[in-house]
Amino acid sequence: MDFELDDIQKMVRDTARKFAKEEVAPLAAEMDKTAKFRMELVNKMAELGFLGVAFPEEYGGGGMDYRCYAIIIEELSAVCASTGVVVSAHSSLCCDPIFKSGTEEQKKKFLVPLASGKMLGCLGLTETQAGTDAGNQKTTAVLDGNEWVLNGSKIFITNGGPAGVAVVIAATDKSAAHKGLSAFIVPADTKGYKVAKEEHKLGIRASSTAELVFDECRIPKENLLGKPGDGFKIALQTLDGGRIGIAAQALGIARGAMDHAVAYAKERVQFGQAISNFQAIQWKLADMATEIDAARLLVWRAAWMKDMGFKNYGKESAMAKLFASDVAMKATREAIQVFGGYGYIDEYPVERFYRDAKITEIYEGTSEVQKIVISRAVLQD
Repeated sequence: MDFELDDIQKMVRDTARKFAKEEVAPLAAEMDKTAKFRMELVNKMAELGFLGVAFPEEYGGGGMDYRCYAIIIEELSAVCASTGVVVSAHSSLCCDPIFKSGTEEQKKKFLVPLASGKMLGCLGLTETQAGTDAGNQKTTAVLDGNEWVLNGSKIFITNGGPAGVAVVIAATDKSAAHKGLSAFIVPADTKGYKVAKEEHKLGIRASSTAELVFDECRIPKENLLGKPGDGFKIALQTLDGGRIGIAAQALGIARGAMDHAVAYAKERVQFGQAISNFQAIQWKLADMATEIDAARLLVWRAAWMKDMGFKNYGKESAMAKLFASDVAMKATREAIQVFGGYGYIDEYPVERFYRDAKITEIYEGTSEVQKIVISRAVLQD
């Protein structure tokens, strides 16, 4: 693995950083307060190729590597974590399973418009009784002639509101437990597909987190993704890649908080000098910088393993998410401490970064789940 970015990766970083600074940052506070994402940003990111950067050009993507994808998520999240997760959930949770498990016809029909940014995608996995226990799916899919009929609901679905396509996990054989789960591609305009509720959240407030309901929702037989019974395997493989995206989001949040803390420490004067001269502040910044760099190396390693075609990189992606989310919580907490009382009010963005950081320890597998994944891999070595 080369730690130095190549010319393409540097170009992607610079483009994403410029876009984040000029287009996203001016809207971030407003989107957080109103809890509404500015969809024109999706159109602009589509034009830049952000929504399908790591997928082949023949399927509407940018033909670049997964580190480029991680870099984009970091740069967006360094100014607005909501924008970062819109891209992450779309790419990792919807595009990736279609790319990995879809037929050529499915890729042309669904992946091309998704990767090119003509529409957003989401993953319908989580249910009221199927969070960490993802195998306990109550949503069902029954084959009726040439159609699958879906019934049930999904909660906490990122991009659920604006998504044009959902990859949905449902039980096709209730007697077989997790081995009886299957994956389906479900267009949002299908009769019986309904966005029932938009959640109001502590952080990443601008991103859509919705409940999806399927009521006698009929989709063509050919919308089955993979084979019957592949659903649980597809979901786990999807989460392995998705955790890299969330780790990159956490990394971006931490770096954004540190950048603001550094700038503030240089300009804030107490006792006749900038507070950056005080050792207490310097040590906070030193800890942030060290842990952020360590998190980035874990993210890049996991991305590199995915690029290199490693059959199993679940441990490494879990390590990246576990560590990066912890760093995000620490960095945002310490950034508020550097700001003092000003850090606790919304005049400065660090309080938003703090609220945004928490979810990275929860979604796409809690930190506790990451420890289970890591420990199982360690014990099997």
